[in-house]
Formats: sequence, C-alpha cells, structure tokens
Amino acid sequence: MESIPVVQLDPNHAEQTNATIVTGHAQVNGKFYVRLTHGVYQNLRRSISWPLITLFFAAVWIPWGDHPLVLFSFSERRIFLGPLQLSWYDLPLLAGLLITGAALLFFMAVAWGRVWCGFACPQSIWSWIFIRIEDWTEGSAGQRRRQDTRGLSASQWARRISKHLLWLLVALATALTFTGYFVPMRTLLPELAQWHIASAVWMWVLTMAALTYLNAGLVREKICQHACPYSRFQSVMFDADTRTVSYDRRRGEPRSAQGDCVDCTLCVQVCPAGIDIRNGLQLACIDCGACIDACDKVMNKIGKATGLIRFASEHQLSGNASPLIRPKLLSYLLAVVIGATAVGWGFSQSSGLLVEVARQRGQLYTERPDNTVCNDIRIKAEGLIADEHLVKVAVSRPDFELAGPGNIDLQALAGQWLNYRVCADHTEQPATPLVFTFSLGDEVVEKPFKFLTYHR
Repeated sequence: MESIPVVQLDPNHAEQTNATIVTGHAQVNGKFYVRLTHGVYQNLRRSISWPLITLFFAAVWIPWGDHPLVLFSFSERRIFLGPLQLSWYDLPLLAGLLITGAALLFFMAVAWGRVWCGFACPQSIWSWIFIRIEDWTEGSAGQRRRQDTRGLSASQWARRISKHLLWLLVALATALTFTGYFVPMRTLLPELAQWHIASAVWMWVLTMAALTYLNAGLVREKICQHACPYSRFQSVMFDADTRTVSYDRRRGEPRSAQGDCVDCTLCVQVCPAGIDIRNGLQLACIDCGACIDACDKVMNKIGKATGLIRFASEHQLSGNASPLIRPKLLSYLLAVVIGATAVGWGFSQSSGLLVEVARQRGQLYTERPDNTVCNDIRIKAEGLIADEHLVKVAVSRPDFELAGPGNIDLQALAGQWLNYRVCADHTEQPATPLVFTFSLGDEVVEKPFKFLTYHR
C-alpha cells in the first residue's frame, strides 16, 4: 500500500473535498489520481463493458448481405439492423425503443442506483480505458502524483506525450467507428486514405475525436456531474429502499478506533469521481463499486467482515427491512413491459413495402370529350425486401383505367413521386371508393382512394 499524506475531514462537510489535499488524494492543481483495483464488481464491470466495446467496434465491420450489421444510411433512406430493414417512417419505432430503454434505466435506478453509469455508460467505459492507458504509460496513481509534485524528467515527459498520443489514437478510432454507422467503412476508409472524403465528414470525424479525447481523457467525471442530466434525476429516482453504494457508519465509526474503518483511504483513491463515500451519497457517485472492492480487500486482510461499503438502502443501513418489490418499482417495470410490447408489436407490423398515394394539386377531376372523368394522382413507393425491386401497380375495379407505369423500378425510382391518371365513365356518384394494390414479391399493400366526379 502506498504511503500517502492524509488529512482528516469532517464527514458532515463534503465540500472540503475540493481542498488542495483531500482524503486519499494529494491533489496537484485540483487534479486527483485514480488508483486501479480489482475485485468482484470490477470484474463484473469488465464482463459488461468489454462485450459492449467489442460490439461497438465490430458491428461496422460484420457484413450482413450488402451492408454492415448496423448501418444508418442517409443515401438509401434505410436503417439496417441485421436482418431488419427499416425506413425513416419507422423512426417512431426506434423512438419507442429509446423510451422503453429510458423506462428500464429508471427501473434500475430506483432498484440499484446509478449502476448503468458505473457499469455500462460509454462515458464511464471510455474513461476507464483512458485511465488504464494513463496507468500503463505513466505509472501508478502514487507515481503520477509524485511526478506532478516534483516536476517531470525527460523520460517522464516522453511517457506523458506517449499517453496523449495513445489517447488521440483511441479517440480517432472511436470517431471513425462511430462515423462507420452512417457511412460504410469500406467506403469511408479508402476515401479517407485518398483524401477524397467530403469536408463535412472530415469535420464530423475530427469533432467526434476531439470530444472523445476531452471527455474521457481530460474532463471525465465532470461530464457526469455537470453535463449528464441523469445525475440530476437521482433525487427523484432514489428512495429509502434504493440499494446504492453506501458506507455503513454504524460499523465504521469512529474510524481507526472502535469502528471497523481503519481510515486507509483506499475507497477514495480508487474512486473515478474523486469522492469520499464515507461522507454519504453524493451527486458524483456513479455506483461503479470500485470502493467496495478496495474496502473488502482491507477487511479480508484485517480479519473483519466484508460489506463495510456495499450496495445497501437507507433502511438497511438503519437496521430496518427494505423490500425490493414495491409500488414505485413495479410502476417502472410496468412501463418497461408496456413499452417493449408496443415496440415489439410495431416491428411485427412493419411492412416491407411503403407506398403513398396523393391527389395532384389543382383540379379535383377533369372531364374528357368522350364523357369520361379522370383524377390525377401521384404515387411514391419504397421497398425494404432484398432482391426485389419491381412493384406492380393495379386498381381494384376493371371498369377503371389506370394510366401510368404498371411496374415501379425501385432501383431507379425509389422515393420519387410518379404521375398517374385514373379514368372511368361518368357515374352518378360524386365519389367512388377505389383500392390501389401494390405488390412487391410476397408483400401486398392496399391503399384506399376516392375517385371524384361532378354530380349532374
């Protein structure tokens, strides 16, 4: 264990943690140094974060037919999600999916606090990557602190420069991968290498790389505290039965005396937000569990029970029963179930053929010399079925004549309005119901239409 200066703070005055020397952190110009640790919760965090990182970087390279596994294509007006092809008309489904995800996030927050922030949030994941690079290039937290206090030698400057270069490399890889979700990588990288890429794409890549570098390397926990609205929701989401990372004051106090807390400050040294959990629940805490792992190690070494810091509710810390199932939690769970059901039904009803039929502006109808009446209409079709590109157009009644292309070639005309005219002998009815039928492979779409004429 590193030998570090410790200043005792009044736990009732958490604002003192902004001092030059903080419990467990000798700060230099307001900077604190995160010490890496291992344990149950850190292993759990890695088992969640690394598959997510792998999926993020791999999804743009995994081919699925003629497209990557995931692609938001503006040029084709399509969203490709593996076997699913969605049009921009299906964006409400994605919005419903996001709303359902938000409800799930609130459910987790009511039950276990900010576990999303600590275990799966991209800001936290990338911050831990950058912290690990920092530890690998410049040394442990104690070494970095001493270097900043005493000044850097030439070799230490070289290590620091290499750290920033690696940060920039990871940031650029992240920005290029994120761009690959909108521009296929097989197109993006060759154009990038030949400097043929559009200036807007260049600006997008550089902006995303700069934001990644700043957020994960330099700003880190300040994003969670000041920019992310989720931390502000805590007071609304949490209740006395929420199981969040907590310090058991009844066991730990008084420190270094009769209490179990030996005031080693490891819980503060490993905290990526730079807080002292012994001061109680704080806005900056992301419930990553690093302080639990560090404290449990100390408890094991001194032969005391683990759990001095643990996921516990306010009622549990007071020695009272704390039910996990309660009305507030069930209400959020119900919202998740309803949202997931609605989105699932929406995806099941999603059509592989999208058609719009609109009346031409201007005259409602025209009368020809042969006593026939015509309505001018416009038709637009888009298909989402692979290897099918000819849409057959027909009208439901044989006594009506449809003038216009009998087949719409989606490869050439997808998303374009085409002019049609439907005509029939004059009838006594001012409006005659019709049905236009559109066929693409096995997909059939019917669109109702009112044929208008004048009434004699």
